[in-house]
Amino acid sequence: MVEFTKEYIDNLERIINEKDDAQARALLDELHPADIAELYGELDLREATYLYMLMDGEKAADVLMELEEDERRKLLKEIPTEQIAKRFVEEMDTDDAVDLMRELDEDTQEEILSHIEDVEQAGDIVDLLKYDEDTAGGLMGTEMIVVNENWSMPQCIEEMRKQAEDMDEIYNVYVVDDDERLRGMLPLQKLITNPSVSKIKHVMQKDPFVVHDSDSIEEVVESITKYDLVSLPVVDSIGRLVGHITVDDVMDEIQEQHERDYQLASGISQDVESSDKVFVQTIARLPWLLIGMLGGLSNSMILRGYEIGFANNPKMALFIPLIGGTGGNVGIQSSAIVVQGLANNSLKSNHIIRQVAKEAVVSLINASIISLIVFLYNFFTLGDQNITLSVSASLFSVVLFASMFGTVVPMLLNKFHIDPALATGPFITITNDIIGMLIYMLITSFLMS
Repeated sequence: MVEFTKEYIDNLERIINEKDDAQARALLDELHPADIAELYGELDLREATYLYMLMDGEKAADVLMELEEDERRKLLKEIPTEQIAKRFVEEMDTDDAVDLMRELDEDTQEEILSHIEDVEQAGDIVDLLKYDEDTAGGLMGTEMIVVNENWSMPQCIEEMRKQAEDMDEIYNVYVVDDDERLRGMLPLQKLITNPSVSKIKHVMQKDPFVVHDSDSIEEVVESITKYDLVSLPVVDSIGRLVGHITVDDVMDEIQEQHERDYQLASGISQDVESSDKVFVQTIARLPWLLIGMLGGLSNSMILRGYEIGFANNPKMALFIPLIGGTGGNVGIQSSAIVVQGLANNSLKSNHIIRQVAKEAVVSLINASIISLIVFLYNFFTLGDQNITLSVSASLFSVVLFASMFGTVVPMLLNKFHIDPALATGPFITITNDIIGMLIYMLITSFLMS
């Protein structure tokens, strides 16, 4: 891993300012595309653009896809569309090219496509752009080794050599019939052990795992992770092979999903980076802060209704943080377990009642232990029987409610196709805080009366 010290950056900026192309190329040749993308964060746009135009097309394309989306968009604005087509898009796999094109407006897309010399590649990009980006069709690439089930092994090997010339990685060999329908996969081990077999269909692996081009990305991720696949063929509605999805594409998607879920659970309403502008970060973070403020005002209104109780027994106020904090923690724990089960598909729709029942048992145990500990503490230290009973009873009730609420809400959100990760963040905390406070006040008032 390369460490970009201040001396390194200063030296690079000197080279750029002197326009020493040879020395700049020598430095770039020593770096991996991911390191160059990291280096760009230390340079201004003019310096980054200068370095970018020095790289060969293949490396430049790799660096471009390693950049953060905002940095990539800024850089592309500085480069003519013809250069984008020749230096980047033509050097990319179709799935990466489509990801890049989706970030541009339609007019720019058309200009870039008009400059691509390979008509077949341009056609593949146009076809893939028609898919929704959240489907298997929107994630797949079209660079793959495809052989016919009726070919002999020598013919198959010859065709594979031709197809592999323009490919960086070979994951699997797919077998199709004369109508391009997927029939199986040809393990490389079969190529070695059966060099003279009459037809491929006699040694191919039949009925491979597949996804349809309209399937969601979540289904793709589930299939690849569940069956430990390195690639997954994609077929259309009549079974024709239209592309494949590789494990590196899925890993990128999993990382993006985790980042989105983490930010959503943290109360951030849209994808932001630490490098984003102040306005962008404010817009992303302010909505839930305002909702939290409304929750706090609701709590103050509840407490205001019990001013006389606080005046008569000020010890009531000592346990407000305990009630609110416990309810929020329990709710987040319960919702996190459910969201995780929904995400990895271990929580099936027909197991929901079982999960609710299990959570009810767990919450009863937790509520009993927590309320008993608090009861014993208050009994020996507080000297107020009513407060001792009300705090313990309130804690017991709040833990039960928070557990059930944290379990049921993610399931309901998932049923209505809303990201259940929403239920692991401020929504659960604020709701449980308000309900917990109301429970505490009601139980305390009842026992005091």
